[in-house]
Amino acid sequence: MKIQENISLKSFNTFGMNVVARYFATFNSADQLKEMIESIDTENKEDLILGGGSNILFTKDVDGLVLKNEMEGIEIIEDNEEHIYIKAGAGMNWHQFVLYCIHHGYAGIENLALIPGSMGASPIQNIGAYGVEIKDVFCSLQAFHLKDKCNVVFSHADCDFGYRESVFKNKFKNQFAITSVTFRLNKKPIYHVTYGAINQELESMGIRELSIKAIAQAVMNIRNSKLPNPSVIGNAGSFFKNPEISNEQFTLIKSSYSSITGYQTTNNMMKIAAGWLIEQTGWKGFREGDTGCFDKQALVLVNYGKATGMQIFELSEKIIRSVHQKFGITLQREVNIL
Repeated sequence: MKIQENISLKSFNTFGMNVVARYFATFNSADQLKEMIESIDTENKEDLILGGGSNILFTKDVDGLVLKNEMEGIEIIEDNEEHIYIKAGAGMNWHQFVLYCIHHGYAGIENLALIPGSMGASPIQNIGAYGVEIKDVFCSLQAFHLKDKCNVVFSHADCDFGYRESVFKNKFKNQFAITSVTFRLNKKPIYHVTYGAINQELESMGIRELSIKAIAQAVMNIRNSKLPNPSVIGNAGSFFKNPEISNEQFTLIKSSYSSITGYQTTNNMMKIAAGWLIEQTGWKGFREGDTGCFDKQALVLVNYGKATGMQIFELSEKIIRSVHQKFGITLQREVNIL
C-alpha cells in the first residue's frame, strides 16, 4: 500500500484533463481501501473513488484523496436453466466483461458493448444504450461506506434506478465505494434490435440469424463510426442526457421540425435525442481552440489537446442556453462535474 502525493490525473480520465490529486493510491480489496482511508486525515477535504474516469469532467485539482479501484475477478454465484448470476469486481473494465459474457453465451448486456468505464460505475450511472439499461439485468452490489468504514449490500430496489440515475448520484453521492456488482443474465437471449440503427447495421453486415455476438458487433460498428476514440481525442462519450418531454410539446416541435424523432416512454413521455437538439442549434462541429463539439455526433464534447475542464464546462453551458432558447427544453448533463 502506497499513497502518493501531488499526482497528475491526466492519464486517469478520458477527457485527458491535467489536474492534480493531493493524494493518490490504488486498491484491490475492501480491506486495503479501509486501510488507506484510515491512514490519512482528509476529514475536511474531498475524497474521490475513481474507476475508468470515463464519465467525469475535472474542472479543478482534487484537494483530497483519490483512490483508483482496481478490484477485478469474476465469480458465478448461481446457475439455473434460465439464468446465470455473475459477480464481478468493480474495478474490472466494463467492455471486457461484456466480451466475457458474449464468449460464454450469457445474454442481456450485448447492447452495452464498447461503453467505456469500469464495472463499479455501471450501476451508479445506470448506463444504457440501444434500448437496454443496467437496471434490466442488475441483481445486487456490494459497497464500502467511506465514513462508517463498513460493507453494505444494495438490492435492485435499494439503488432507486432512473434514467442515467441511481441513489449513488443523489442521496448517497460520494458516500460509498462500490466493490462488486452481481448481474442476472439470460441463458436464452431476448434480442433488442429496434432501437437506433442496429437493424440497419445487421443488414449491412449480412446477418441472417440473430445472436448476441452479432448484436454486440453491430453496436461496436455503430459506436466506432460516430464516437471519437478517447485515446486520440479526449471525451467522455455522451455529455448530455436525452430529454423527456410531453407528447404535446413533441407534437408542437414536430409541426416546425418534421425530422425530429422520439420514443414513447413508460411514463407517457417522449424521449428525444439531445444530439438532434444540439445540432439544430448549430453547435455540431463547433471548435474554439482545443474545445469543441464533435463533428460526427453533437452529443459529444471534446478536448482536442489542451482544453481545460472549465472551458468544456462553459461550452456545455452555452449549448444548454441555446437549446432552451430555441426549444424550451433544458438539457441535463450526463457527465459528472468535479
